[in-house]
Amino acid sequence: MDVRTLKMLLGIDGDDTSKDALLTFALGNVEEIIKNYCHVRRVPDGLSHTALRMAADLYRNEGFGGAEAGSGKATSIKEGDSQVNFGGTYDDGFATSLLKNYEPQLRRYRRLSGYGN
Repeated sequence: MDVRTLKMLLGIDGDDTSKDALLTFALGNVEEIIKNYCHVRRVPDGLSHTALRMAADLYRNEGFGGAEAGSGKATSIKEGDSQVNFGGTYDDGFATSLLKNYEPQLRRYRRLSGYGN
């Protein structure tokens, strides 16, 4: 999987290296998801585009690198002694739904047990 291609899919300038570590993390995370789900030692060649789409979705949803305090929606408000808690834009169910969104493509490469390729 290639950071340069992922940048292109996300609309990030190819010469901009400021997000390379985050993009590499997203690609590595998707690689782990695919290998664990499919019970394989490497991502099959037939899933390279699927992996890039998954990484782009993961990067967009997780908001990697956007850990500013107080960003996001108010998750709770307390009036006595005035307290407001903010949550990020992270969708709690996204990690599960990411796999489900791509499950039909991944299932074709899934081994029942043990590790193959």
